Amino acid sequence: MTAPLTPPPPPNERSSYQGGPVPPPVGAHAVGAAPGAPHDHHGEQDGPGMLTEVRQAAVTVVALALSGVLLGVLWWKLAPSVPLVGDLVDDRWIVYLKESESEDTVGVDGTFTLLALAFGALSALVVFLLRRRGGVPLVVALGVGGLLGSLLAWRVGVWLGPAQDVIAHAKDVGKGVTFSAPLKLSAKGALLAWSVAALVVHLGLTGLFGPRDPEPDPWPGPQRYPAGPYGEKSA
Repeated sequence: MTAPLTPPPPPNERSSYQGGPVPPPVGAHAVGAAPGAPHDHHGEQDGPGMLTEVRQAAVTVVALALSGVLLGVLWWKLAPSVPLVGDLVDDRWIVYLKESESEDTVGVDGTFTLLALAFGALSALVVFLLRRRGGVPLVVALGVGGLLGSLLAWRVGVWLGPAQDVIAHAKDVGKGVTFSAPLKLSAKGALLAWSVAALVVHLGLTGLFGPRDPEPDPWPGPQRYPAGPYGEKSA
């Protein structure tokens, strides 16, 4: 007869454990993590990244606002002139349109709108090429910068254009002499054309050529568990 086999020690005794290091319990990395240990993906903070985005957005706003000076100069150069005529009636000066059915006034607004749309599309393209990933601060900067640029362009064009005092201008040129009316933006909605064009074009470029997030694997592999103290797979 053979002697009975010695039963294996219970698995809860530390002295008989011959496997690898004991895996930490779930949540141990969040409670007992050493100072300075790297955080996991979900605990990662984006403070420096957000500060960088805000800084880039501020630069974008300033650049777009300053480019409004160029838009104002182009509006002053390309907008059609509206002819006016001064007349003296009962010792009073009156000013009226030389051609009452002229569409030059509409052309002034249309020129500003078309230029603003072009500036909006160009600014969106430049911003996208410089920073493809975008972000909420950058999108807000496009809208705010476009509006500020339009406001500055409007005031610059009015300042460069003919004199605002049409009565004094009529007196200077004389009775019955044609002179140009001051630049005037009748359709104030044109001030939003730059911002709208920039946001739409940037959204389209980001959707077509922006970076794509990796798609999750629809068929994940079998989950593996660490080996138990006797080699078997523990559930």
